Amino acid sequence: MKNSNYISIKQYLENKGINPVKDRGYYGMYRSPLRDDNNPSFKVDYQKDLWYDFGIDEGGSIIDLVMKLENCSLPEAFQRLETSFSFHRNDTPVIFPTQANREPAITIRNIKPLTHPALLDYLNERKINLEIAKRYCSEVHYSIADKLYFAIGFRNDAGGWELRNRYFKGSSTPKNITTINNGSNSVMVFEGFMDFLSYLSLKQNASPTIDSAILNSIANLPKAIPFLQIHQTTHVFLDNDESGKRAVQSLSPVCKEVIDQSVFYRNHKDLNDYWRDKCKPQKEVRENNVVTPLKRQIPTRKKGRGL
Repeated sequence: MKNSNYISIKQYLENKGINPVKDRGYYGMYRSPLRDDNNPSFKVDYQKDLWYDFGIDEGGSIIDLVMKLENCSLPEAFQRLETSFSFHRNDTPVIFPTQANREPAITIRNIKPLTHPALLDYLNERKINLEIAKRYCSEVHYSIADKLYFAIGFRNDAGGWELRNRYFKGSSTPKNITTINNGSNSVMVFEGFMDFLSYLSLKQNASPTIDSAILNSIANLPKAIPFLQIHQTTHVFLDNDESGKRAVQSLSPVCKEVIDQSVFYRNHKDLNDYWRDKCKPQKEVRENNVVTPLKRQIPTRKKGRGL
């Protein structure tokens, strides 16, 4: 049973006057507060206390939502929740949802090599090189409330899994970052593993010598800072949104040299969106006006700057 001072996503949205269009008891469908949404495509799972916006293919915890909806940093998100809800809670400390105080909603049942056709088809849709994906990902079979599912699994440093398929985006506990340490003086930072795999697919290189840090959620950025600080240069490949921009700004004072690589895909939501457009036939690309000239696309490494 949840503590009486636990702040749920549903409560947070209600406090902002946002209510579900459809309420199924254990989940609700909302018109997305993050964009114009005529059809309810923003799901809040009340049991797992997670949200997912099908229109932008993003989701997460209440902290992720506050950061995106209120355009604030991680510490500011905690402060705003504290301020918004403490006035009617008799000065008792507010408890925010974390993986630690919530029973795991996902139970991992089996881990095997990535072979299922449905998962490979999904990776093909995202233009991910399958051999590269098989090197870094697994096929994870898991259960939620005794129902069995399977997804592409990407393991983090704490042993938890990021899980993706065509219809689901979630993670098992514990939630953490994923680091790849090759002993390099430079490191690349990606928001999620699809962007990491997109970079490797774009470069046609499954084993870059440069180090990598995959956040598995922008909220995990503080966990990555100690790893980033041991490097001379940090190349940042985050989403082209306010959260991504704030994250780059927050790294500049604490890392030695920070290079924002999103300039090379500034007309796209993220690196995977750029890569999928780059893979389109040239006629279709020109018609959509979505790709910059070849000479301005993400270059190979030169003088420690662009990648």
